[in-house]
Amino acid sequence: MTNLKIAYLELPAHDIPASRTFYEGLFGWTFQDFGPTYTAFSDSGTPGGFNADPAERTVAPLAVIESPDLEATQKNILEAGGKITLPIFSFPGGRRFHFSDPAGNELAVMQRD
Repeated sequence: MTNLKIAYLELPAHDIPASRTFYEGLFGWTFQDFGPTYTAFSDSGTPGGFNADPAERTVAPLAVIESPDLEATQKNILEAGGKITLPIFSFPGGRRFHFSDPAGNELAVMQRD
Protein backbone atom coordinates (compact mmCIF):
# COMPACT_ATOMS: atom_id res chain seq x y z
CA MET A 1 0.00 0.00 0.00
CA THR A 2 1.12 3.56 -0.70
CA ASN A 3 2.39 5.66 2.21
CA LEU A 4 -0.82 7.56 2.99
CA LYS A 5 -0.69 10.74 5.09
CA ILE A 6 -3.04 12.62 7.38
CA ALA A 7 -4.39 15.44 5.24
CA TYR A 8 -7.20 16.92 7.34
CA LEU A 9 -8.33 17.18 10.95
CA GLU A 10 -12.03 17.30 11.76
CA LEU A 11 -13.17 18.45 15.20
CA PRO A 12 -16.62 17.93 16.69
CA ALA A 13 -18.57 21.08 17.53
CA HIS A 14 -21.94 21.96 18.99
CA ASP A 15 -22.04 25.63 17.99
CA ILE A 16 -20.30 26.57 14.72
CA PRO A 17 -20.36 30.35 15.29
CA ALA A 18 -18.87 29.94 18.79
CA SER A 19 -16.12 27.60 17.55
CA ARG A 20 -15.36 29.88 14.63
CA THR A 21 -15.17 33.00 16.83
CA PHE A 22 -12.93 31.22 19.34
CA TYR A 23 -10.33 29.93 16.83
CA GLU A 24 -10.50 32.95 14.54
CA GLY A 25 -9.80 35.31 17.42
CA LEU A 26 -7.30 33.11 19.21
CA PHE A 27 -5.18 31.82 16.31
CA GLY A 28 -6.20 33.91 13.28
CA TRP A 29 -7.51 30.91 11.32
CA THR A 30 -9.71 31.62 8.31
CA PHE A 31 -12.96 29.78 7.60
CA GLN A 32 -15.21 28.66 4.76
CA ASP A 33 -18.75 27.59 5.64
CA PHE A 34 -20.39 24.57 4.04
CA GLY A 35 -23.91 24.98 5.37
CA PRO A 36 -25.06 25.66 8.93
CA THR A 37 -23.38 22.62 10.51
CA TYR A 38 -19.91 22.60 8.92
CA THR A 39 -17.08 25.08 8.56
CA ALA A 40 -13.59 24.38 7.24
CA PHE A 41 -10.52 26.13 8.60
CA SER A 42 -7.20 27.02 7.01
CA ASP A 43 -4.05 28.93 7.99
CA SER A 44 -3.63 26.36 10.77
CA GLY A 45 -0.73 24.26 9.48
CA THR A 46 -3.03 21.32 8.69
CA PRO A 47 -6.40 22.11 7.13
CA GLY A 48 -9.48 20.96 8.98
CA GLY A 49 -13.04 21.65 9.90
CA PHE A 50 -15.69 21.71 12.60
CA ASN A 51 -18.66 19.39 12.26
CA ALA A 52 -21.80 20.21 14.27
CA ASP A 53 -24.20 17.83 12.52
CA PRO A 54 -25.47 15.50 15.27
CA ALA A 55 -25.83 12.67 12.75
CA GLU A 56 -22.25 13.00 11.44
CA ARG A 57 -19.98 14.53 14.07
CA THR A 58 -17.61 12.28 15.94
CA VAL A 59 -17.09 12.25 19.70
CA ALA A 60 -13.35 12.99 19.44
CA PRO A 61 -11.09 14.72 16.90
CA LEU A 62 -10.99 12.83 13.61
CA ALA A 63 -7.78 12.44 11.62
CA VAL A 64 -8.58 12.19 7.90
CA ILE A 65 -6.12 10.29 5.70
CA GLU A 66 -6.04 10.99 1.97
CA SER A 67 -6.02 8.07 -0.46
CA PRO A 68 -5.90 7.92 -4.26
CA ASP A 69 -8.10 4.77 -4.20
CA LEU A 70 -10.84 4.77 -1.56
CA GLU A 71 -12.14 1.27 -2.23
CA ALA A 72 -8.67 -0.34 -2.18
CA THR A 73 -7.82 1.41 1.08
CA GLN A 74 -11.11 0.28 2.62
CA LYS A 75 -10.35 -3.32 1.58
CA ASN A 76 -6.85 -3.11 3.11
CA ILE A 77 -8.23 -1.74 6.38
CA LEU A 78 -10.73 -4.59 6.64
CA GLU A 79 -8.05 -7.18 5.85
CA ALA A 80 -5.82 -5.67 8.57
CA GLY A 81 -8.57 -6.05 11.18
CA GLY A 82 -10.12 -2.57 11.09
CA LYS A 83 -13.88 -2.03 11.17
CA ILE A 84 -15.89 0.34 8.98
CA THR A 85 -17.89 2.67 11.24
CA LEU A 86 -19.40 4.88 8.50
CA PRO A 87 -19.70 3.61 4.90
CA ILE A 88 -18.45 5.61 1.92
CA PHE A 89 -20.34 8.87 1.43
CA SER A 90 -19.91 12.00 -0.71
CA PHE A 91 -19.00 15.46 0.56
CA PRO A 92 -18.19 18.68 -1.32
CA GLY A 93 -14.93 17.86 -3.08
CA GLY A 94 -14.82 14.08 -2.74
CA ARG A 95 -15.86 10.94 -0.89
CA ARG A 96 -14.84 9.36 2.41
CA PHE A 97 -15.53 6.66 4.97
CA HIS A 98 -14.76 6.20 8.68
CA PHE A 99 -13.13 3.22 10.34
CA SER A 100 -11.90 2.10 13.74
CA ASP A 101 -8.52 0.56 14.42
CA PRO A 102 -8.01 -2.41 16.77
CA ALA A 103 -7.72 -0.01 19.75
CA GLY A 104 -11.08 1.60 18.91
CA ASN A 105 -9.70 4.90 17.54
CA GLU A 106 -11.90 6.33 14.79
CA LEU A 107 -10.23 7.74 11.68
CA ALA A 108 -11.43 8.57 8.18
CA VAL A 109 -10.11 8.09 4.67
CA MET A 110 -10.96 10.52 1.88
CA GLN A 111 -10.48 10.66 -1.86
CA ARG A 112 -10.71 13.99 -3.65
CA ASP A 113 -12.82 14.35 -6.80
